[in-house]
Amino acid sequence: MDQKALSLWQLQRGDTALISRYSDAIAENYRRRLQELGFRPGAKVICTAAPSLGAPKLFRVDNAVYSLDKLVAREIYAESLA
Repeated sequence: MDQKALSLWQLQRGDTALISRYSDAIAENYRRRLQELGFRPGAKVICTAAPSLGAPKLFRVDNAVYSLDKLVAREIYAESLA
């Protein structure tokens, strides 16, 4: 994995990245649903909110904003565009 690869959970507010892959821990049906929402390899994702105390983070992808909790966001890997 590239040194710039990180999980979506590691992104902070305003960070932009390109999704590179999913962890093997995500079930195929869940992975398919995430892809339908726009979280697919090559998609640009922006962290729009990163509340404290472990609250779900907000991510903009395909001109829509979605909330992902830690259990999901830490299983999606991306390459930082910073």
